[in-house]
Amino acid sequence: MIPFVDIVGLHLDLRPQLDEVWSEIVGSGYFIGGPFVERFENEWADYCETRYCIGVSSGTAALKLALVALGIGSGDEVILPANTFIATAAAVVAAEARPVFVDVDPATLLITADSILSAISPRTAAVIVVHLYGQPANMDAISAVASATGISVIEDAAQAHGATWNGRKAGSLSVAGCFSFYPGKNLGAFGDAGAVVTSDYTLAEKVRALSNHGRRHDEPYRHDLVGGNHRLDALQAAILSIKLAHLDAWNNARRGVAAHYAQGLSGLPVELVAIDPRASSSHHLGVVQSAKRDELRRALRAEQIATGVHYPIPCHRQLPFLAEPMQSLPVAERAAGRLLSLPMFPHLTHAQIDRVVAIVRRTLGVADLVEQTAAGWCNDCARH
Repeated sequence: MIPFVDIVGLHLDLRPQLDEVWSEIVGSGYFIGGPFVERFENEWADYCETRYCIGVSSGTAALKLALVALGIGSGDEVILPANTFIATAAAVVAAEARPVFVDVDPATLLITADSILSAISPRTAAVIVVHLYGQPANMDAISAVASATGISVIEDAAQAHGATWNGRKAGSLSVAGCFSFYPGKNLGAFGDAGAVVTSDYTLAEKVRALSNHGRRHDEPYRHDLVGGNHRLDALQAAILSIKLAHLDAWNNARRGVAAHYAQGLSGLPVELVAIDPRASSSHHLGVVQSAKRDELRRALRAEQIATGVHYPIPCHRQLPFLAEPMQSLPVAERAAGRLLSLPMFPHLTHAQIDRVVAIVRRTLGVADLVEQTAAGWCNDCARH
């Protein structure tokens, strides 16, 4: 059996440290906030090359709190890609703003500056840029559009821990970067957890207050804002600190897995999601596109190989958003029927990857390969 992600295997080498920190927390009595949370916040801010980090309860909470702290709410519109997990859109709704979905680039499946520009209206207050699958979007072009139009940029970096754009870390490329530390992420906790990173002091203080019932640091029972309970548990923070020391090595291993997949799938009628040369992807997911997606998935399942689909229904086609005027976003809609996420985790072996590739080759068949080659398949750009 080859799992989609092997969380248990990832923790085997860390077990002594994890056991030790659990005992330390039990003995300390710090379960909410305190030194473990402060330490991780400082470490994550440094890692992301930002001045501040506010640990919160989830990635969804991070997005909502960033929006609210920026003053975005009722009557405002927030642009976001249709090809994302629904949490991105749900956070906009939770902030009482209106999500406006746009199409994505056919090669990278990421939001683009052009798609943002075409959707800007007098009510547009912000854009949430989703660094999907681990690859940052083109933040140079997007930042230029945002600067020219006066809208805020927020990064949904839930899948991009440690990824870079032009050498700069995901999360540091906008006014606020929002992360999820869900257990299956590149940097995962032992439950739900998240963070907002920023270099804006005022924004950081507002997010921190909103995450903790609107409290002030200096007067904990004075509440200048109506906030909520979105705090980061000390246990999750301590675990994240332990795992952060290994994140770069794990990401490098993921890049090796992605390269091995690319080599093995070369020449086959499957489209690899393109990686912009200015980006360094963290390869949270190993995504391909195929017209025979469902057939491939059945064949892999029959061999006890787990796969995923990220995502089978674009956000603008999800039930909560069908009341909006029907949009045609052809790239996201086409991709939804073709996307397949292959097993991807740092200690996936070459033998396991070769087994996955062999089943893909067998399922697609030589005839498909000949037909696709005749049609002019280009491996270098991963498009026709």
